[in-house]
Amino acid sequence: MPTIAMPEPDLGILARASQIIERLTAVVSAEAVISDPQETRAYECDALAAYRCLPLAVVLPRTTEEVSAAMKVCHEMGVPVIPRGAGTSLAGGALPTADSVVIGIMRMRDILEIDTANRFVRVQTGVTNLSVSAELEASGFFYAPDPSSQLACTIAGNIAMNSGGAHCLKHGVTTNNLMGIRMVMASGEIVDIGGPLLSGSGLDILGLLCGSEGQLAIVTEATLRILPRPEGARPMLIGFDSAETAGECVARIVRSGLLPVAIEYMDDVCLRAVDAFANAGYPKCAAVLIVEVEGSEDEILHQIMRIRQIAAELNPVEFRTSRNADESLKIWKGRKSAFGAMGRLGDYLCLDGTVPVSKLPYMLKRIGELSKDYGLEVANVFHAGDGNMHPLILFNANAPGELERAEAFGADILRLCVDVGGCLTGEHGVGIEKRDLMTKQYSADDLAIQMEIKSVFDPDWLLNSAKVFPLEASKPYRDKAVRG
Repeated sequence: MPTIAMPEPDLGILARASQIIERLTAVVSAEAVISDPQETRAYECDALAAYRCLPLAVVLPRTTEEVSAAMKVCHEMGVPVIPRGAGTSLAGGALPTADSVVIGIMRMRDILEIDTANRFVRVQTGVTNLSVSAELEASGFFYAPDPSSQLACTIAGNIAMNSGGAHCLKHGVTTNNLMGIRMVMASGEIVDIGGPLLSGSGLDILGLLCGSEGQLAIVTEATLRILPRPEGARPMLIGFDSAETAGECVARIVRSGLLPVAIEYMDDVCLRAVDAFANAGYPKCAAVLIVEVEGSEDEILHQIMRIRQIAAELNPVEFRTSRNADESLKIWKGRKSAFGAMGRLGDYLCLDGTVPVSKLPYMLKRIGELSKDYGLEVANVFHAGDGNMHPLILFNANAPGELERAEAFGADILRLCVDVGGCLTGEHGVGIEKRDLMTKQYSADDLAIQMEIKSVFDPDWLLNSAKVFPLEASKPYRDKAVRG
């Protein structure tokens, strides 16, 4: 059975369930409130599906004002709230508790303003990541962060987890492309932070909110930085006969001063699954790098030449440069479908630790050794350029004890990330998955400061309060919160 603990539900709140649902229905609409357990089952977990819990109710507003009205009811009645985007979180960030109301923003999908002259777009945060760039395509612009789940994940979730993606090496993650937000506080108050003019002063509240995992507010609108599409872009496929050598190639490219738009890594386990799934034509070898560069044709050719020289020193088994748009699409298709393809091999846990790029060869070696120790196969597919690793630990969910063994293996990998100077998460967030490992990265004083900040924004600890902070450390804050 899963081992991650959650707080016991508040029986007083459960006893008032019908009253809570009635009040929510009065301030939004009957069709926006879901309370039938057969229908709320769709919201019992996120993509960390090993952990599930039916919420008390689900609210699906269409406007910021409706989010505010629902939040005011929950605040007045002391009901915990779980903010939710598309539910693609891999760390249990959207896992409900039995006494909670899920407030989902997936019906809030409007593009509110596009201003290419000032290079921003303003959206409701239920819009999917990929649809933002789709709206901009005709004008020659794009939104840079591109998580692998971009077809489904929402801008709200991207902001909550500070998501990155394959092209974040050059263009940055969500926080580097977020200019402003409209958010609903735990009290229901609507607050605007930042905006297209970037004229704010004082504390960086926007930076604090991005990556806060729904702990501080519900973000309903966002102003996003957009970029002109590059003159050209071209990926390369570089194969190596060892994982450590591929990691060394990444480190040497970064040390050279080159800044590709992306450096992605896939090992042989992942390659087998991906090639069968996407027919991408990847070479049969221990590891592959996808390195993409952009710019004018002369800039592209110069960068390719330098990367070829760096790779040649490490004796690659293959160096392939895309010759046209179809070949580029085929190279990226395999990488973008990697997580889905891996599902064909069985159940897996997808981790998200980040390490210094110089430590990649060592990390890959140690993960291989741990794989043998635990007797579980692991596939490595990740954003190598910024050291954001995504080991996929394969296990059989129907075999007693294998989930627990996979979780212990994953915890060892994440501790190792911290030991080499990295951190527990790059873009998936802490959620419940890494919650009890936070003491590995942060001291008791560090955690206390973070929890005090949450208390400023959410004094009653209503927003996603069972996530991020270890339950024992956060218990005093949760206990003194005034509920209903």
